[in-house]
Amino acid sequence: MTGGEVEHCAPPPHIGFMPKLSFLDLVPVTDTGTIAQSLANAADLARHAETLGYHRYWVAEHHGMAGIASAATSVVLAHIGHATRAIRIGAGGIMLPNHAPMVIAEQFGTLEALFPGRIDLGLGRAPGSDQRVAHALRRNLASDERQFPQDVLELQAFLAGDDRLGIRAVPGEGAKIPLWILGSSLFGARLAAMLGLPYAFASHFAPDALDEALDIYRRQFKPSEQLAEPYAAAAFNAFAADTREEAELIASSQQQAFVALRTGNPGRMKPPIAGYKDSLPPNARAILDHVLQCSAIGTVDDVAAGLAAFQARTGADEIIIASSIYDHDARKHSLMLTMEAARSL
Repeated sequence: MTGGEVEHCAPPPHIGFMPKLSFLDLVPVTDTGTIAQSLANAADLARHAETLGYHRYWVAEHHGMAGIASAATSVVLAHIGHATRAIRIGAGGIMLPNHAPMVIAEQFGTLEALFPGRIDLGLGRAPGSDQRVAHALRRNLASDERQFPQDVLELQAFLAGDDRLGIRAVPGEGAKIPLWILGSSLFGARLAAMLGLPYAFASHFAPDALDEALDIYRRQFKPSEQLAEPYAAAAFNAFAADTREEAELIASSQQQAFVALRTGNPGRMKPPIAGYKDSLPPNARAILDHVLQCSAIGTVDDVAAGLAAFQARTGADEIIIASSIYDHDARKHSLMLTMEAARSL
């Protein structure tokens, strides 16, 4: 995608409705930065997002990756919670097969005690890394993604204080923590619908099943104690700057990171490169365009057009903005311009 281009179907220029905006932070680590600096940046960015009016600040669990500092997700959320006052903060998400449900109930029960009414718990079934890291996390692979639905039910039971468990999660028992199902396939959509939970789709890097997943979720949704009607969020990459040229430049760091990941060479975030995408061979550009198709790169007007098209396509109740940018100030500016774009709809 070049500056100002939006690759979505049937985009109206104005939709007259602004869904809630939230922000997904992978807490990127740059090639010259430190973990401490990345965590300080996350706290500063969360304060900034709160001031701008973002509804929710998500942090995702990844492991064994030199360029991502959010592996200890609940600890990072505590750090962000202490840096902010009112914005909702949540895991987007916890990879539940890596953990005993009781441990997650305790961790997020603790967070809810520290920051009452602000905690969300998104759950995914991927390992958040490769099988070697999954083995290191779990010590064995007896607990795997095939048990994910049962693990979700067990976690719900711990949070509800279900006597049938015979044990209590303290903290955790009685905590009113909204659970979400996250996914990039149809499996999560069906599970979220069956359990009556909100659903978030990872379209910022895996857009292929987006439309079908949202359709299945809405058609099959069964009301629950937590949620009476379906509530769908979808992720969207937004790189906003004062000019298209600057936006293309700041987007190139994430593009480099994605190419590095796809070619088996992940690492710390690298500085932006002017003309990076044009320097790639056609097949690499095509892969980048396809995987990152739910994106807008450009000025406020460009990002507004992208958000309008994406919202018209998905009908999302909430759009999760993703944008890993090398320069912290440029990232804050992009976040501000993206909110400005959303408010213009």
